[in-house]
Amino acid sequence: MARIDIPAGEGGDAVQVWSLRPEMGGAVAKLSDAAYNKSILPVRVREAARMRIAQLNDCPI
Repeated sequence: MARIDIPAGEGGDAVQVWSLRPEMGGAVAKLSDAAYNKSILPVRVREAARMRIAQLNDCPI
């Protein structure tokens, strides 16, 4: 569950959040591509780091 108010709409939370700042969408897409498709970390290490960060932020894994 998000900690910010997200407008209702189709496409889920992520689509609605980026609809608030569409000019940032391209940069976010590039960051995501670099993190998931061009990473030098093995997938298992990256996923372990993601899980630990979620724990630190009190997010369910």
